Amino acid sequence: MTTNRRDVPDGAVPLPEAARLALEADPDRLRSELATVTDHRWQLQRVRRLGGGIGPTADLDWRVLPLRTPGGDPDRTDPGGPGPVDFRPTPWLTRLPYLSEILDAIPAPLNAVRLMALGPGAASQPHRDPKYALERGFVRLHLPIVTHPEAVLALDGVEHCWPPGQLWFGDFSREHQVRNTGSVPRVHAVIDTLLTKPLAAWFPPRWQTAFAEGAALFNHMPLPKPATAAVLPRRGRWPANFTEFSHDRSLSGAATDILFTVTDRTPLVTIADRQLTLVNIGAKRYRFAGWSEQRTINFTDDGILLRSIINRQLHEILTPSTV
Repeated sequence: MTTNRRDVPDGAVPLPEAARLALEADPDRLRSELATVTDHRWQLQRVRRLGGGIGPTADLDWRVLPLRTPGGDPDRTDPGGPGPVDFRPTPWLTRLPYLSEILDAIPAPLNAVRLMALGPGAASQPHRDPKYALERGFVRLHLPIVTHPEAVLALDGVEHCWPPGQLWFGDFSREHQVRNTGSVPRVHAVIDTLLTKPLAAWFPPRWQTAFAEGAALFNHMPLPKPATAAVLPRRGRWPANFTEFSHDRSLSGAATDILFTVTDRTPLVTIADRQLTLVNIGAKRYRFAGWSEQRTINFTDDGILLRSIINRQLHEILTPSTV
């Protein structure tokens, strides 16, 4: 196996912790639709473990109505991640046509979308979500629906209370905490998506300069499912750490056997007993469903070319495959 590494330019412009994006929704219509899905008590939020799998429920009153989840599972309140199925709408989203219209307008691949209600007196512990970093190609957006001055987000030392109907980006890879000292819940639509150039155009001008200098990783929109099944290798070998999504490591670890299959024209890769869906982004190039183009797989005549961007540096390795 061979390895190639080249630098990706560092962003030179310091960026604030949040930005208002160029989309504004009707807060009255959002609140009206919310009333159609609050006839039952939402489930508590669950976390996703760093190594994969679903963790315990939150230990505070932070409830979730899942609108997009892996496979469209209406019981998944966690943000999801790489796995055997891609993200799809849940049945709850069909009851929210106006919010669906807003989501459809976002020019980027959507992952999890959740309505999240922070109850009165609830406060999270200060924490970071390293996954949601611009240099990894992930963004987390907030669309407030019900809020008040006593419900705040403290993000990198700055307190925010965004008005209903405004779409905001927050850099949640920085330390943050939410707290609600008021008497009514705060409800936001929390939208996890991949960053694309069209979505980047919604950011303020200051951010455009930073993007041009390499401060973010841009993703492509997935291609439609082909009419016929993709032609993939049957087997291959690549470093096991390529699919350790909780860690960013160079592609020099011990190799492991992998198996490629196609189910309903959807490419899958099996590693040990774990199955991951691949998403076609063009020219025999794929990313993992639930992950960004921070890691990509290219099928070539010479083998499988793996690419991983770590700290804005591109790592490549060519691994063997069996046709």
